[in-house]
Amino acid sequence: MTIIIDQPELGSQPEKLSSETNELVLDGGFPVPKDGFMAPEINSFGNSFRDYDAKSERQKTVEEFYRINHINQTYDFVKQMREAYGKLDRVEMSIWECCELLNDVIDDSDPDLDEPQIEHLLQTAEAIRKDYPNEDWLHLTGLIHDLGKVLLHPSFGELPQWAVVGDTFPLGCAFDEANVHHKYFKENPDYNNPDYSTKNGIYSEGCGLDNVMISWGHDDYMYLVAKENKTTLPPAALFVIRYHSFYPLHRHGAYKHLMNEEDVENLKWLHIFNKYDLYSKSKVRIDVEKVKPYYLSLIEKVKPPLLIL
Repeated sequence: MTIIIDQPELGSQPEKLSSETNELVLDGGFPVPKDGFMAPEINSFGNSFRDYDAKSERQKTVEEFYRINHINQTYDFVKQMREAYGKLDRVEMSIWECCELLNDVIDDSDPDLDEPQIEHLLQTAEAIRKDYPNEDWLHLTGLIHDLGKVLLHPSFGELPQWAVVGDTFPLGCAFDEANVHHKYFKENPDYNNPDYSTKNGIYSEGCGLDNVMISWGHDDYMYLVAKENKTTLPPAALFVIRYHSFYPLHRHGAYKHLMNEEDVENLKWLHIFNKYDLYSKSKVRIDVEKVKPYYLSLIEKVKPPLLIL
């Protein structure tokens, strides 16, 4: 199932982060909010965030997810999925209706949360909104960044979890050890392909992430949707949507040799976004009806305010 978004003009492309409001101060040349969102030390299960070895009720489910994911995500598989889902020829639905579908979706790859995904969308967007009140494009990005997870829903094909969620990584080059549960890549058909077994693989250093095949999932899906519909969201938003699950890069610094100058600039916004995406996960529920009017007002700027799935 495929989504089409004709996105709103929200703000403008941030050539660099602005420190013009009283909410921001410069920290090493990069603005951060004063008295802003403080990342908690433990997740809702009492463990450190993204601790894939913690003995929790989620650990076995998460590790089994990554075993299957790492075996099946191959270069050829991703190529086929991008071709199939890039047709953009399905059903019309509003952005908010799409968000509500995620009431029925739990992400098996997430060791930090077992709440419906609509909660995560709103927790992320609201935390960003509090610290960056003038960056409305970033608020909307927070709301829609995981909408591709509707592919897990029975109404839209019910793709397996390993083909929709989880950390993402490049195909066509060696699997970096920064990837979580790296050991399971040994069973991936690409692992022993000599064309894909070197650091650069089929790519050249500095080629730019746009030219790199990334494992298939909700991130790449939403990126394709926005790009093919000539979204008016800034390039930084598209970068965040496509790479927010690319933890080997933005958490561990792997694969940076493939980045170009534009990637380097956009990565700064992704680092900001990731704090809210990861650490806003909580058992504390958002009052949906209270915040809904604000997000509907952003969605109204969409022309038209519909998704085609």
